[in-house]
Amino acid sequence: MSSINRESITLVTGVIGADTHIVGNRILSMGLEEAGFKVVTLGALTPAAEFVKAAIETAADGIMVSSLYGQGELDCRGFRDLCIEAGLDGILLYIGGSLVVGKQEWSEVEGRFLGMGFDRAFANATRVEDVVEALDKDFAARKKSG
Repeated sequence: MSSINRESITLVTGVIGADTHIVGNRILSMGLEEAGFKVVTLGALTPAAEFVKAAIETAADGIMVSSLYGQGELDCRGFRDLCIEAGLDGILLYIGGSLVVGKQEWSEVEGRFLGMGFDRAFANATRVEDVVEALDKDFAARKKSG
């Protein structure tokens, strides 16, 4: 078990943009709930502004964006800026899925999303257990520094 209280952590999950691929996001959301996190699920076809609005309304600690149709880079432009403008400067941002069209080196794709202000990017088919482990590390580090 982690050194953090997962029940005190609220995460907003959803599928961004015109993407209708909801299955992976639903599996992730259920896995996060099973692990003890409080999860607010937005579903598919969610505009970036809706993630921010939901995070404000629920006092979320993190936002987890899914994109499986390859347009994540377009849909997520300015996402961190939207959060900052809304007063969510310190919120943890995560993205995962098939984020770009075609075969591209994952380290390059990941670097682009980190450069866009996401705290972590997960490749398609990342196991829920690996996501939970990353969240535990990130929130434990935040707890120590906060």
